[in-house]
Parts: sequence; structure tokens; C-alpha cells
Amino acid sequence: MKKYVKQSAGSAVVGPSSESVRATVEAVIADIRARGDEAVREYSEKFDQFSPASFRLGQDDIDAAIARVPEQTLADIRTVQENVRRFAELQRASLRDFEAEVTPGVLLGQRNVPVDAVGAYVPGGRYPLLASAHMTITTAKVAGVKRVAACTPAPGGNLPDASIAAMHLAGADEIYLLGGVQAVTALAVGTETIEPTDMLVGPGNAFVAEAKRQLFGEVGIDLFAGPTEVLIVADETADAFLTAVDLLSQAEHGPDSPAVLITTSDTLAHDVLAEVDRQLQNLPTREVAGAAWRDHGEIVVVDSLTEAYALADEFASEHVQIFTRDPREALRAMTSYGALFLGENTCVSFGDKVIGTNHVLPTRLAARYTGGLWVGKYLKTVTYQEIATLDASAELGELLGRAARAENFEGHARSGDARVARARGTRPDWAPKGGTA
Repeated sequence: MKKYVKQSAGSAVVGPSSESVRATVEAVIADIRARGDEAVREYSEKFDQFSPASFRLGQDDIDAAIARVPEQTLADIRTVQENVRRFAELQRASLRDFEAEVTPGVLLGQRNVPVDAVGAYVPGGRYPLLASAHMTITTAKVAGVKRVAACTPAPGGNLPDASIAAMHLAGADEIYLLGGVQAVTALAVGTETIEPTDMLVGPGNAFVAEAKRQLFGEVGIDLFAGPTEVLIVADETADAFLTAVDLLSQAEHGPDSPAVLITTSDTLAHDVLAEVDRQLQNLPTREVAGAAWRDHGEIVVVDSLTEAYALADEFASEHVQIFTRDPREALRAMTSYGALFLGENTCVSFGDKVIGTNHVLPTRLAARYTGGLWVGKYLKTVTYQEIATLDASAELGELLGRAARAENFEGHARSGDARVARARGTRPDWAPKGGTA
């Protein structure tokens, strides 16, 4: 059984309707395809009131931006990026190329080849997401991506110095002061001054997310991103104060961010409900976090942790925190989540900003079928094959002939027949007279 102490209001997502977003993005993409840099400049002027002589930063511009960033901030950026790099390197080491002789004379192999060029989007707007530079660019470079072109907006010409520093220190090969749909479209399709890339990564608003959706297929993307989500599974040992803090820490991402508590303790449920209200009173981002909690916050009481873990899997939340007596039990009990945060010493914000695991994670139930951004997303796992002997070629040729004809693929079958005949020094029965076989 489950009992709702607080239930989501189920209100519509804040902002333009999906149809209006879709239509707007489609028009911008088509315009940039047709007019290139001219269209990009017009949209930058319209949406960001920014139209420099060149959107790309030169090395002198980058050095000047870095010089304006406080030393402690630079030190913190380097520390966090080293954490991200370390974890990405561990992931890369877990992937291996191989070649095996699976039967005599038949060699099969696998290689993990980096994508050639990646476009990374680092949002500005309400929050300058330095961490997105760490997660997208650093990880791409660990994967071996040769060219990373990064964009971040500069509304009104206000240079985001810390974002520029983060992108540069992460290893970006090109940095553009460009935001929104015009940025990701230019990175995907190219213009006169921006070479196209093969893959788009990084979060953004509803328009950026829709642009990535429409461009997917022409280029790869990391994920279809939605509003940030947090879900906490807690028993009676959980601390109500910490639980409320962590729910609100994610609710402040946006007014449409779900924040959910599933607990076996009715007392904790009511304590957290009261604690959230108290903390909202002096939270600087209460306008956003309060709206998210009002419309998308939930508290559910269940009879057992078994039921709690099963319900959490139904939510398939982007971030799942475990505040229980034995938090590692969730590793065995749960399968559908973007990232798991075990115990009250651990919080989602560590993952968002500093710990080293990637914060680009699946939302809107996508955790049922995918994990988040990781070094492997930047790699193409490709295969190769070689038949080293005539005997092996003939044996497979006979098998191919039978298998292909069972599917009425005569041309495929003849490829097999030709290998059999070549190995035996004969001529296929179907070979035209006078040919070279």
C-alpha cells in the first residue's frame, strides 16, 4: 500500500507549449541552414542582444577572461575537472579492444574509436553551469575526441569569465560566445565560420533540448534532457532536515523539477513536509524551488523498503538518494535510475558539481533503458573481420549459400558460392559462360 502525504499537482510544464517550441525551433534551424552566419547573428542579436565581430574567442580573449576569475575559483575548477577526468579514465580503462580467432582461420575484432568532433553546449541564463563544461568537454577529451567546439551565451555582451575558464581548462579546442538554438544548430550543421560537428552534448532550456531532438540523426546527441529530477528513499533512521535540504537543492533547478520522497516512516513524511516549508522561507531561490515543490513535489508513505524500491524503479528518477539503515541494499534492489547516491553523507549536489561522476543523466523515465553521459558515449564501438585461410572461407561460403537462399537473397548466396569455388579451383554452376571465374 502507498499513502500520499503530498501529491504532485500535475500542473502543465512552465513555459511555452511544446507545439510552439517545436515550431519555433524548426523555423530557426531551417533559417540557419539557408543563411548560415547571417541568420546566426540575427538570432544572437534578437535573443541575447549580442553581436560581436567574431563569436569565436581568440587566445588573448580567453587569457583575459581567465585573468578576471578569482584564483580560488580557478583552483576549484581544476580540482573538479581532475575528479571528472579520473572517473572518466577509469571508465575508459574498462573498455577494451580485442581480436579473437573464433574458429580456425576466422578472425573477429572490436575497436573503440572516438567520435571525430563534438559540439558542447554550456548553459548560461539563470545559472552559469560551469559543471557542464567539466562533464561534457573533459570526458570527451579522455575519450580521445580530436575536436571539441564549445558554446556558451553572453547575454548583453557580458562575458561569462568563469565558464570560459572552465571550457578552456577542460580542453575545448574552440570557444564561441553563442547561445540557444542558434548555437546548437551552428554546431550541428555548420556555417561559413563554424565547422559542423558529429555529436551534440550538454543541457539547455526547452528550446535547446528541442533543437537537439530535431537534429538527432543528422548528428548524435548525449540524451533527450528534461527537467532535473530527485527522488529520496528513506526509512525511520533518516534525518528530516537533511532530507528537506536535498529535495530543495534539486527543486531550485527549475519550476518544473520533480522532487519526491518515498518513505516507510509516516513520522518522517510529516516532519519533512513541515521542514521544507520552513526552509523555503529563507532560501534565496525559493521562487523557483517553491513553485517546483508546490506543483511537482511528492511524499509517499509505503509499508516496506521492498515496496519503496519497487516504487522508486517505477519513477525511474534521474537522481535517487538512499537514506536508510543499509543504503547499499539499493544496489541490489533497484535497476532504474540515472545515478544512485548512497547514505546521508552523499548528496545529489556532489554529483552535480564536484565528485567526478557525470551529471548529464536520463530524465522522464529514460532511466528505464539508458544510463547517463559517460566516456563510452563519445566512442564508436566498431567491428572488423578477416578470413585468413581458403578453407575457412569455403566453409563459411557453404553456410552463407544455404542461409541466404532460405531468405531468398540469391545475390548474397552467390557471394558465398564464389568463395567456395575459389577455394576449390572450380566455377559456380550459375556463373555465366565466358566469364573470368
